Amino acid sequence: MAAAASAGDVARYWLAEHPAIVGFRWSPSGGLWFSTWAFLLGFLAAYIPLCLSIDALLAAFRRKRPLPLGPLPPAHALLMAAVSAAIFTGTLLSAVAEIRDTRWSWRGRSRTTPLRWLLCFPPGTRSSGRVFFWSYAYYLSRYLHALRGLLAVLQRRRGAAARVCAHAAAVAMAFLWLEFSQSFQVLAILASTLAHAVAFGFRFWVGAGLPAARAARGAPVALACQVGLLGCNLACHAGFVWMHFGGAVAGGCSGIGAWGFNTLLNAALLWVFLHCYGKRGVCDDDGGATAAGSKKAL
Repeated sequence: MAAAASAGDVARYWLAEHPAIVGFRWSPSGGLWFSTWAFLLGFLAAYIPLCLSIDALLAAFRRKRPLPLGPLPPAHALLMAAVSAAIFTGTLLSAVAEIRDTRWSWRGRSRTTPLRWLLCFPPGTRSSGRVFFWSYAYYLSRYLHALRGLLAVLQRRRGAAARVCAHAAAVAMAFLWLEFSQSFQVLAILASTLAHAVAFGFRFWVGAGLPAARAARGAPVALACQVGLLGCNLACHAGFVWMHFGGAVAGGCSGIGAWGFNTLLNAALLWVFLHCYGKRGVCDDDGGATAAGSKKAL
């Protein structure tokens, strides 16, 4: 019991109480990696044309079979699962710590509650402190996640071009969260990293051929995670709109401009979801697909 408590204290320190986390501040001039508009726009200008050009080139050569990538897809899935789990744990511990440290200022002085803080940052909130450190970590992980778009092209997956655009938009969205201190990003990061930890963990399990992987190959894990994530995003958007436009919070919420882009992104992700799971069957990244009652590798 004492050992478990000690391990918990160590994890809490390194994930929520370390001085670098508590004192974090988002600043393009602060030497943070990938923190400038120039880098973001340069990445998007290179990533999208590169992936779409490779896709068009493979289509021109009538290449329908996936290129042999060896252990790269399962290795990437394992890395993404580990990174997502770390960010989820750090964000959760940091949110609890922020609520604990500021609870005294909520009693009798304002109508703010922990739930309202999670959905609606007060106007003027700066991107600094624990939760924004993990928001920055999440932003960096989007570049690693964007590799999935290139893998989808090389593996000749259906809807690869739409996936590439969705990954690019996700990178831009995470940047705007930090740049404009967008509200409800804590809940969005928690939902996203939890879904990714589960989905990518399953992809690694299937891709690596671990025991019982064959029996679980057709399980709609990616579908379930995407449905859950879309539902969580919808609930967060509804709560944000009620608080900002319904007058539930005086002065509105921080990051209303970034919220507009976030709304467009979620609409694009919904389109990708319907494109992949629409009339042509189910296409996912779990390593298998179910279409018209049959199974085939994607």
